[in-house]
Amino acid sequence: MVNLAAQHLKQTSCLQVRLKKLNSQTPPLLTYLEGKGITLQNLIHSALELYIPHPGVETPEKAAEMLKAEFLEILNDVNVSTLIVAAFQAQEEAENDRIPGLTKERFLGRPGLVADELIGIAIATYIGGSKGMFEFVRFDQAKPGVLKELPPLTNDAIGALVAGVSSNVYTRAVKNKGITP
Repeated sequence: MVNLAAQHLKQTSCLQVRLKKLNSQTPPLLTYLEGKGITLQNLIHSALELYIPHPGVETPEKAAEMLKAEFLEILNDVNVSTLIVAAFQAQEEAENDRIPGLTKERFLGRPGLVADELIGIAIATYIGGSKGMFEFVRFDQAKPGVLKELPPLTNDAIGALVAGVSSNVYTRAVKNKGITP
């Protein structure tokens, strides 16, 4: 029992140290997303809409704290930034009828693109591996929070970001509890 309490205290203090370090500066990708109307709170809220209690993430409050730390870390990754910006740029090009061969009707209708899913898969897999990819499917189907407000290319990119981060949070929490995922 004492060992579990010590382990929990160590996990909490490690998370607090990570958050303090990460809170000291705004990640460049977060600044970019805020310019598009997407806040850190939007991202956390979207993840929490599909929250499922897990060992180490027993409450929504604990999940929110862990999600914030993970988002702040991932939003500093230049590879994630590149893929997210590419999705926003492709969205703008498609909306303005500037993607060769892609009509607005096809872009908004059926059969639709698969490129948005491919961008999402790339982001989710890069952030969270196969677990992130499976989480992406859950988020893509449910479209929680800000995802339902975003257009096709960007909702998959942001959904993948949320899914990858969410997957990492659950994986890290389970490992910290000493449980094999």
